[in-house]
Amino acid sequence: MNADYAHWVSVPTRWKDNDVYGHVNNVVHYSLMDTAINEWMIRTAGFEPGSAGVIGLCVESHCSYKAEVAFPDTIDLGLRIGRLGNSSVRWEAGLFRSDGTLVAEGHFVHVFVGREDRRPVPVPEAIRTEMLKLVRTGDTHE
Repeated sequence: MNADYAHWVSVPTRWKDNDVYGHVNNVVHYSLMDTAINEWMIRTAGFEPGSAGVIGLCVESHCSYKAEVAFPDTIDLGLRIGRLGNSSVRWEAGLFRSDGTLVAEGHFVHVFVGREDRRPVPVPEAIRTEMLKLVRTGDTHE
């Protein structure tokens, strides 16, 4: 797997992921990235989305498609943090076919806010500590 990414998940594509053109539809790529990020937040960083007083809201997302992928391919998704600010994080993802071909690159920007007032707050310290392990080498933090 590509050493540029610190966290990896492998996801088998599903029959329903293919569209009429015979490849995985673009919305699936976004869903996989969002799922990998939130799975990491819950399992690794201890985030409790249903009860946490601080939540991360997606304020930006992007995906650049590089190659087709289709059922029954498996997608290996690498995750890293490109930028970690005081109240925001830029997640970066690379999606690869099992043969190593880059399928797509994307990013999500989350801003952490209070659940009730939706005002920006610092990334909770326990989550930040885990996030630092995913920061792309050479990048700076606020």
